[in-house]
Amino acid sequence: MEVNIDLQIATDEPLESYPSLEKMTLWAKTALITGGRTKDSELTIRMVDSAEIHELNKTYRHVDRPTNILSFPFEMPEGIEELPIIGDLVICKEVLERECIEQNKTLEEHFCHLIVHGCLHLIGYDHIEECDAKVMEPLEIKTLAKLGFKNPYEI
Repeated sequence: MEVNIDLQIATDEPLESYPSLEKMTLWAKTALITGGRTKDSELTIRMVDSAEIHELNKTYRHVDRPTNILSFPFEMPEGIEELPIIGDLVICKEVLERECIEQNKTLEEHFCHLIVHGCLHLIGYDHIEECDAKVMEPLEIKTLAKLGFKNPYEI
């Protein structure tokens, strides 16, 4: 299974301030496999500032504040054979950095968790309803453990 990421940096932050593309690819691939996907996959990860993610959150979720990550699953057009595209993740490092301080996490472990979390959303998992969260969260924990990270839900 191949995973290809189109990485877009839409901030003034240097590329080196983000996890490497190799790490993000490993994190995404591990999440997708753990979530049951076996086909080649393509996704975009776009790093944005708090103003852009605030606007996206307001437009698409009707929540008037910045957030850490948004997931936009790809919707296959009718009549098109299956494509490897699974969707887009939009991540705000500014929000992640603030959450790292509040949650006593490293930036790398938080980035990993959110990429894992977002990839699971792209392949159909959700956590709005408690019954769905009971499926998705163990997959996140299992994926993060495979990658050497601790359970993000334990305080």
